[in-house]
Amino acid sequence: MMVYHRLYWSLWLFSCFRQNFGQELQFPEPANGAVGESVVLAPVNPPSTSFLITQWFFNSTFIIAVVSGVTSVNSSYEGRVRFDINTLALELQNLTLNDSGIYRLETSTVGAALMKGETSLQVFEKISSVRLIDPEELLIEDDSSASITSEGTGSITSVEWMKDNSPLSPSNRIIFSPDNRSVSISPVQRSDSGEYQCTYRNPVSSETAKLSLIINYGPENVSIEGPEVVDLGKRVSLFCFANSVPSASFIWRFNGTDTGVTTDTFTIDETDFTHSGDYECTASNSVTKRSASHRHALLVKGEGGGLTTGAIVGIVIGVLVAVAGICGLIFYLIKTKKIPSLNLHKNGRTSGAAAQSRQEPELNYADISHFQKAGGERVILGNNSEPSTEYAEVKSGAKSKAPPPPYGSQVSNHPLRR
Repeated sequence: MMVYHRLYWSLWLFSCFRQNFGQELQFPEPANGAVGESVVLAPVNPPSTSFLITQWFFNSTFIIAVVSGVTSVNSSYEGRVRFDINTLALELQNLTLNDSGIYRLETSTVGAALMKGETSLQVFEKISSVRLIDPEELLIEDDSSASITSEGTGSITSVEWMKDNSPLSPSNRIIFSPDNRSVSISPVQRSDSGEYQCTYRNPVSSETAKLSLIINYGPENVSIEGPEVVDLGKRVSLFCFANSVPSASFIWRFNGTDTGVTTDTFTIDETDFTHSGDYECTASNSVTKRSASHRHALLVKGEGGGLTTGAIVGIVIGVLVAVAGICGLIFYLIKTKKIPSLNLHKNGRTSGAAAQSRQEPELNYADISHFQKAGGERVILGNNSEPSTEYAEVKSGAKSKAPPPPYGSQVSNHPLRR
């Protein structure tokens, strides 16, 4: 009853001075508060002189009144409000969503005009439990679509998306839902890999959830690094590289045969000539089910050789040219008869005639212009004054069918021709 009497007394005093209005009390921008927390409402221009009566109202509900130093508080605000008599500030504690609304302050001094002002308060529930739900399936470049959905509690006034700490903007592949709480990407590209951030905001709180998105691709750009020529007996390593997410697995083949090596490095501890050939590295991706290969030629050279593949090819070509030149020279010398043919017969017949002579008896010729008797006396045939050479055909190994020429007669003055 005591509180109500004070309240009535305050209202009566206030009604007495209500007819004289003075300056307007100014408040900063509308206030925001969080559920369960406190907020202070205070004018920026309180009166410099002592006042007779001050009252705070919420909408049309009386909250607190101070008359000549005596304070009266509405029972529904007991334990929840504080009043500063110097600044006329009202502190509301343990806020609820129902505390949102218009707050009005009225004050007057004895003999002075009434001063009043109002402000607003918006109470928000703090944001919490924000999270991102990632796609369940594995994402493959150019083949998959991704949908990221956000969840959270509290009074949400805005939703902000970022990727790798930069704003995420819509495009022909990136589409946001009407409430901005989910984003779809179709089709995914490798550039979509990264950290996605979704932030729920309101004036009194914010919370961010993060999600790493992985786009699988490859293998691509397979290459082998290592020497092309190595000395005999040396150690050599070949390294295989491939662009792939996840990392590619490797298989090495030598001249088309599986080597059993399944790492990115192929090592030969001590080379020999059998290690020369083609080395093939095949990279495979277990997620994309794709593979790609690259070949590398390796030549093992002898000790001290110091010859490159190009030099060896040049030597071979030089030898072939030299052999061809020698053959050409021999052919030229034979054609120009600077080298006699071993197959020519003494009578000028060709090798074909020589072949025929192997089937016919060999013909020989003898000079019969003279002969010697058994007693040693030499007999000259023909005319002694006209020397001439006489020939007779003699077949080796065969008896002549013609009788010997008569003594003193001339067989022939001309050589017999075959």
